[in-house]
Amino acid sequence: MVITSADTPPAPSPVSLGSGLPAEPVVARLTAAPGVQRVPSPKLTLFLNRGFLPPALCTALLERIDTVRRPSTISDSNGDASYRTSETGDLDPADPVVIDVEARIAALTGLDGIYGEPLQGQRYAVGQEFKGHTDYFEPTGVDYDRYCSVAGNRTWTVMVYLNQPEAGGATRFKAIDKIVQPETGKLLAWNNRRPDGTPNPATLHHGMKVRSGVKYVITKWYRERPWG
Repeated sequence: MVITSADTPPAPSPVSLGSGLPAEPVVARLTAAPGVQRVPSPKLTLFLNRGFLPPALCTALLERIDTVRRPSTISDSNGDASYRTSETGDLDPADPVVIDVEARIAALTGLDGIYGEPLQGQRYAVGQEFKGHTDYFEPTGVDYDRYCSVAGNRTWTVMVYLNQPEAGGATRFKAIDKIVQPETGKLLAWNNRRPDGTPNPATLHHGMKVRSGVKYVITKWYRERPWG
């Protein structure tokens, strides 16, 4: 894939904001970034950036997702077989396309990749969804130690829509009644914590059913401590 000069990502900032805890430096950086909008709400910290990734890069990513996708899973199963019906795939961190995307996310947010999980792709076909959930692991959950004993819990989420399905596929943040429509290259970033650092249940969000077409996204999660 050839990326034009107009699509060249900015150089990552030499100032690392680490894991995103505390959140204030990341919030300040995103607030000051051109084209980034903060959703007004006292309940959660949520940012949007339209056109974050160029269409050619989005296409390259969704092609890679198609080669690695598998049925999605959840931690602490609630017995609802239809709770998460999408497909998921881990992307190769040595792939130049993935390296490019990682650099763009780091440049925008200031978050240090050492705290990030591997970039993951998700695919939603017609009728598939991910019902209301939070990205952090419940401290009282039976699988908490399994997922969080080394790197700790999740801090920030960065998600990018890679395409726009014909109908459906929006992301709904129920606590603030905010519905975000998928658009090619649009980024969402949110802090999974309250101001006091505890997990924020107001980050509950629903990947709504695709009604026509297919939806692709990528997600980057950050942890309290270095990953791996």
